[in-house]
Amino acid sequence: MRKFLKPAVFLLALVPFALLLIRALQNNLGPDPAQELSIETGEWTLRFLLITLALTPLRDFTGRSEFVRQRRMLGLFALFYATVHLLGWMTFILGFRWFAIVEELIERPYITVGFTSYLILFALGITSPKAMVRKLGKNWKRLHRLVYLASVLGVVHLLWILRTDIGEAVLYGSIVFVLLGYRIARKLNTKKSVFG
Repeated sequence: MRKFLKPAVFLLALVPFALLLIRALQNNLGPDPAQELSIETGEWTLRFLLITLALTPLRDFTGRSEFVRQRRMLGLFALFYATVHLLGWMTFILGFRWFAIVEELIERPYITVGFTSYLILFALGITSPKAMVRKLGKNWKRLHRLVYLASVLGVVHLLWILRTDIGEAVLYGSIVFVLLGYRIARKLNTKKSVFG
């Protein structure tokens, strides 16, 4: 069972991308395909981030650790969808005009926030291999706690984009809040156990 879990999770994580690709090839992304692609990939980035963050609480509540072993791969899928999101924006919305890209990053705060979130995910992605874990030592954990900041910035970025129809973004934000609260409570409880 365990040996099939990793490939099964990998294939499932690719399904949203495959469905988006099929829709794009069928010219079925609605009246504004670039915007649809941008929103879909952005939301899938957040979903994978939330799944990744939820794995430790899931292990704590169920006592089963096999799912938490997929955390690194799912985190890398969050980076994958974020990269597709970024490249889609740069290609289909700005036509890879570098001056316009830099201008947008500077002048539009919601893009600055989203790009900051992406840079954090990129840093987490390139430091995710085991060799980097060994090399960074305790600093690795400190760095990877920034995933919560990336999640919060991602939610803010989405809220800013949607503006009026914010129900889904509020839901994502609520989940991030609960998961962050759980992590803080867990850390405080561990400290009490150590000193108590």
